[in-house]
Amino acid sequence: MTGGRVRLDGREVLAGVDLSVGAGDVLALTGPNGSGKSTLVRALLGLLPLSGGRTEIYGRIPSRFRDWGRIGYVPQRLPMGGGVPATVREVVASGRTARQSRWRPASAADRAAVDHAIEAVGLTGRARDSAHLLSGGQQQRVLIARALAGEPDAIVMDEPNAGVDAGNQEALARTLGTLTGEGRTVLLVLHELGPLEPLITRTVRLEGGRIAAETRLRTAPRAAEQTAGSPA
Repeated sequence: MTGGRVRLDGREVLAGVDLSVGAGDVLALTGPNGSGKSTLVRALLGLLPLSGGRTEIYGRIPSRFRDWGRIGYVPQRLPMGGGVPATVREVVASGRTARQSRWRPASAADRAAVDHAIEAVGLTGRARDSAHLLSGGQQQRVLIARALAGEPDAIVMDEPNAGVDAGNQEALARTLGTLTGEGRTVLLVLHELGPLEPLITRTVRLEGGRIAAETRLRTAPRAAEQTAGSPA
């Protein structure tokens, strides 16, 4: 993103943000409530229109980007839908949608990817359980598995530690440790780094819709190979 600006309800929420996320980065967006963290993530992904500036995803502006299977998104909470509660496996399998033909049934590769994703977050024994009966921390891991099932290059997580106990925060850190070891790019919205700190390569602190500070903690394993959300 270069010079990114976003106005919502007549108020400037992002005020000229320059930010790039390099391949292999584990970037933490921090800052107080209302600083623009979630807005920035949505703008980077083209989910919110810019009032000024430019953003690109793997070298393309969002309206021309088509390879959404390369990006996995993990919201804060499992959506509460109507009807019959979905099992853990059904929720995770929905993450394969971007990789599947509309008319093709699930293949052996699809089923293997789902199995691997569930195993990666330590929920193999809960695969047939209703996802909505799990604890908040376990539901967060289901959402991560759903993103992983699509085999993305980059994963975006919106406050994955919010409302999650210490044990599940440690489990999340172990899962992310595996992903970063594979060279995946991770963008996190966080209030505090907590157990994830050893994995973070960069922190960017937002205040009032502007970048107040940026810190490089360590070198990304695949630094400068590709760039998501950065100018060409």
